Amino acid sequence: MGEIKALKRRYEPWKDLVADIEDLDVLCEMAGEEKDESQGGEIEKTLGDLSARYEKQNVYELMGGEVDKNGCYLTIHAGAGGTEACDWSHMLYRMYLRWAERKSFSIEEEDSQEAEGGIKTATVKIEGDYAYGYLKGESGVHRLVRISPFDANSRRHTSFSSVYVFPMLDDSIQVDIKMEDVRVDTFRAGGKGGQHQNKTDSAVRFTHLPTGIVVACRSERSQTLNRATCMNMLKAQLYEYYQREKEKDNEKFAQEKKDISWGNQIRSYVFQPYTMVKDYRTKTEMGNIQAVMDGDIDPFIEEYLRFAWKNSQK
Repeated sequence: MGEIKALKRRYEPWKDLVADIEDLDVLCEMAGEEKDESQGGEIEKTLGDLSARYEKQNVYELMGGEVDKNGCYLTIHAGAGGTEACDWSHMLYRMYLRWAERKSFSIEEEDSQEAEGGIKTATVKIEGDYAYGYLKGESGVHRLVRISPFDANSRRHTSFSSVYVFPMLDDSIQVDIKMEDVRVDTFRAGGKGGQHQNKTDSAVRFTHLPTGIVVACRSERSQTLNRATCMNMLKAQLYEYYQREKEKDNEKFAQEKKDISWGNQIRSYVFQPYTMVKDYRTKTEMGNIQAVMDGDIDPFIEEYLRFAWKNSQK
């Protein structure tokens, strides 16, 4: 039933769009026969609306991967730079939360390590149709250039944070994990959560020894629930890891892997001496940096999806 509902959500907007195009075609034909130029303004406006709806709907056709329709986990890590980088990670975290709210996606924080000025690392679960498909291109290094609010001399600083997006997996995708390959650590969560969370070893960290993948969860009061969440995140990351292993000999994948390495940022956010956000892969630019930081990142997401689709056809 869930799959049927998803297919209806995918199909019905196209059906409505086709019907509205046919109605516009009839209106154009009638206006032509009657030589009624007064209909020109309405026809032009309707055509613009239909074109916008087409572009929005066509984005879904660019997300045909096995797990693109699923929700996702999004992790942000502060780079070198102390307070500056932690503040930048918090700004990115807020940007993605605002974007998810615009999409009416559900959001749940799974893990967070606060630091002076912001966050050192944070993982959030985002659930909604095609959440992973939309956000998969956000993985990589994000660079900030601004006059530092933490610098008494008001000098310009550059900060880096990395973003990693991996899919939530449903029951149709199996990932085998041997528990003897997993080291399990428990610890006190600290911070928010009340007396029980702070005085018991409720937080859980899994380390997958063969791959070195580490996941942690401290959002629940119960260690059992945190263990279950850790297992889901580990499965999701291992799925991504094995997918990359299958494609490691593919030259195109090797280039993509290079693009998301720590020294190769995918996007720059410049606050001073001018304002601009630029994606280095697609060359997409936006001057309204405040809108971007408030979650208006669809132009970058959609252009990357077109960019990735074109490259996949080569």
